Amino acid sequence: MKRNFLLLTLAAASVLQVSFTQAQAQPKPKQAAAKSAIGSIPADPDVKIGKLSNGLTYYIRKNSEPRNRAVLYMALKAGSLMETDAQQGLAHFTEHMAFNGTKDFPKNELINYLQKAGVKFGADLNAYTSFDQTVYQLPIPTDSAALFRNGFKILANWAGYVSMENDDIDEERGVIVEEDRQRGKNAQSRMQKELLPVLLGGSRYAERIPIGKLDIIQHFQHNEIKQFYKDWYRPNLQAVIAVGDFDVAQVEALIRENFSPLANPANPRPHQRYDLPDNKQPVVKQVTDKEFPYNVVIAFIRHRYKETGGVADVRKGIITSMINSMIGARIQELKQKGTAPFVDGQFSYGAYQGGMVPGIDAATIVAVTKDPGELAKGLSGVAAEAERMAQFGFTASELEVVKKNMEAGNEKNYREKDKINSNAFVQTYLRNFMYKSPILSPDFRYTLTKQLLSEITLAEVNQFAKKIMTPENITIIAQAPEKDKAKLPADAQLLDALRNSGKGLTAYVDAGVNKPLLEKKPTPGKVTAEERIEGIDVTKLTLSNGVKVYLKPTTFKNDQIIFSSFAEGGMSLAEDRDYMATNYAGNIGGDGIGEFENTQLRKMLAGSTANGSVYISSLYEGYGGSASPKDLETALQLVYAHGTNPRKDPILFKKNMDEFRVYLQNADDSPESVYGDTITSVMSSNSLRERKPTLAELDQISLDRSFAFFKDRFADASGQTFVFVGNFEVEKIKPLLETYLGGLPATGRKEKFADRGGKPLTGNVTRIVKKGIEDKAQVKLFFHGDYDYAADNNLQLSALSDVLEFKVLERLREKESGVYSPRVGVSYEKYPQPYYNLTISFSCASANVDKLVNAALDEIEKIKKEGATAVDIEKFRAESARAMEVSLRENNFWLSYITSKLKTNEDPLSVLRHAERLQQVTEASVKAAAVKYLGGANYFKAVLVPEK
Repeated sequence: MKRNFLLLTLAAASVLQVSFTQAQAQPKPKQAAAKSAIGSIPADPDVKIGKLSNGLTYYIRKNSEPRNRAVLYMALKAGSLMETDAQQGLAHFTEHMAFNGTKDFPKNELINYLQKAGVKFGADLNAYTSFDQTVYQLPIPTDSAALFRNGFKILANWAGYVSMENDDIDEERGVIVEEDRQRGKNAQSRMQKELLPVLLGGSRYAERIPIGKLDIIQHFQHNEIKQFYKDWYRPNLQAVIAVGDFDVAQVEALIRENFSPLANPANPRPHQRYDLPDNKQPVVKQVTDKEFPYNVVIAFIRHRYKETGGVADVRKGIITSMINSMIGARIQELKQKGTAPFVDGQFSYGAYQGGMVPGIDAATIVAVTKDPGELAKGLSGVAAEAERMAQFGFTASELEVVKKNMEAGNEKNYREKDKINSNAFVQTYLRNFMYKSPILSPDFRYTLTKQLLSEITLAEVNQFAKKIMTPENITIIAQAPEKDKAKLPADAQLLDALRNSGKGLTAYVDAGVNKPLLEKKPTPGKVTAEERIEGIDVTKLTLSNGVKVYLKPTTFKNDQIIFSSFAEGGMSLAEDRDYMATNYAGNIGGDGIGEFENTQLRKMLAGSTANGSVYISSLYEGYGGSASPKDLETALQLVYAHGTNPRKDPILFKKNMDEFRVYLQNADDSPESVYGDTITSVMSSNSLRERKPTLAELDQISLDRSFAFFKDRFADASGQTFVFVGNFEVEKIKPLLETYLGGLPATGRKEKFADRGGKPLTGNVTRIVKKGIEDKAQVKLFFHGDYDYAADNNLQLSALSDVLEFKVLERLREKESGVYSPRVGVSYEKYPQPYYNLTISFSCASANVDKLVNAALDEIEKIKKEGATAVDIEKFRAESARAMEVSLRENNFWLSYITSKLKTNEDPLSVLRHAERLQQVTEASVKAAAVKYLGGANYFKAVLVPEK
């Protein structure tokens, strides 16, 4: 149920900006009026920036995180805005063609070569096209000299040597069509088409959506795409970005060697920038759709700005972050009190549409309501908080909280300056190349941020906030289900709601919190036993109350400790007859602690990096959290408080139930929702515990019963097993563990989870869901059954899944041109009963369902008869080995890995034999796994097709 509560918030967020098929430009830093004592931003001495004689720019930085890895980008200052009328969609099409053959890597040789080196297509090797840029990304190992050198050859091939064979172009047309089908052909995309002329009205952006026009995609002459490539893929519009664990001089030499031969056209087409004209008069647009499940209103108030590229931009960025944080807290407080005239509300100020149009910011106001007739009221409710901000400003205490949090974040970032991931640097250099955004070194960023936080005053923040709510450049969008179209407020009502939202307001009063989180420290327990797990540097402690703690100190992060725990039980210990009544129990931990609401907790924890939470899942209950080493005690205090003093909040309970009703009332209008419910029904035998409640069943959910169940689950900590990973010393944190974990109540109940069933329906099952108005089918093929859970079996099943994905991708996408990104996934579980599930999924045209299903099944039969190829095995081993190399230096991996092994009672040292165990995967072993697990005794085909 908790999962479903989250959906509404996500739905509101999804309409904040227009959804395009391709990734959009990154937001740009912002301008500020005030000046800092630091006048300019010095060049980062650790990044080498240069330019070849042909105009190509390069950025090189040595960075050791992750080790033996580099991130290579080839960026182009050209995207869909540069297309002619006859080329709409060909910027994106060109990006696809770069993977279909180049001078040095014909046909699919490029992808095959990289996969055999451990680079995963899609996850690692990828690219995107937006309005003003096309970017190719290649994370690559540096411990192979030949592979690393070839990385730059690959970038250069993309930059100037894409083959563009006619047959390859024609074969790729279908893939592009399927990409559009997979990512679009839904309510959001249909509404987008109506909204574009409004949100981007009068601009070239509205006419050059990156996916383009399908009629052009299917019928353009070959010369059009070749001409686009010739015109725009030129070195004076390109940059190479290289960040990683390498020698800078060597990389510079490789760039000069590979990219110097590239030449610019003799008569280059002019490179233009495009703008979005103002709309002095407000614009209101209402859009409905049969499949859209929510009632949402969004107001945009646009502002122009001119970037300076200096300290003023950084200052403005900090101020806008402060404003967004403070007004966001006010809106959350309003919701927490149950007085908000909306189900969900959001306010933000920043780059318009994610920075799509450089030089334009916007205030974005969002309201989600129960009923479409309440949209005007909801808009007014959120806008009133923005107007209250503009009229009266913020309080000193609000600013103090935000500054403390920003200061803590700045200090934490600085302590991690030598652990920054290469990807973070790459994005900074990409923004500099595209928009001349400043490059701040970690040292300068820390110093400047610290100084600006001390300089920025409440008056300055309030002066900025006053200018946000202006009467010009206003656009209001309302979205609702088509069946409720008649209930929508008139355009004038929405506009009046925004215009009049500032009337009769009073200043916000910030209620301070002076009480401590804990009235007194718990009575500590003691460490009663200690042992070492050699090989993975883990210490196991047993506390006097029965709590077990596994500690793995690391140096992967300088300022991070993460932890989680589990104990058997969870919701499985609620009887079926009580399940619905106690179904809110998993949300109790998110409603606050004791007498403190979440808004009060936020104020109490200002300046702390500590986080502590609690959860109840189907089989387990436990805790989780993170902190800087200096804040670990606070995180443990949160754990103790959550477990011993949960909050029972009737107001928040009602708000959450109302929010869930909004989700449920129109959920069946969405084809994806109905399809998902159908799959859940089959894969759980229609289990009460897996399906979402009906509207009628919501009335059975009881806060009292849920709260009592929650308290019972955490009344006994004797079965809890904690895992801590991060930068700590075992001896130094023992006293904290004894106090807060050893102080948790324990009665020694010796509980186990209960098996409540919910296994999939057995046999051959087919479900055809006829829902939707677009020609879009979704297909999922499930192979599942009882399972002998063991490390070796898990490895073979994972290998089978990966090999099958290679085959399905090659057959369905490359040969059939019938899908965009088919996926093969596998899951296996030990509890409550060992079970496996391997799934093939894809979307396609409804007329092609049977053909593509048969093609996928044919690939399965081939593996069962012939096994995998040597190349398949080479790819799997390489990708697995490379992924493990990186994982072994990540705290999150170790937390998840150790926890998993403890839950399943497996040998935690097995990770040390990973490379050796990979040799067990062979052509024959994959064949045997296919015969065993893809026999079809339990086969479920789920297909979603349009109603007509």
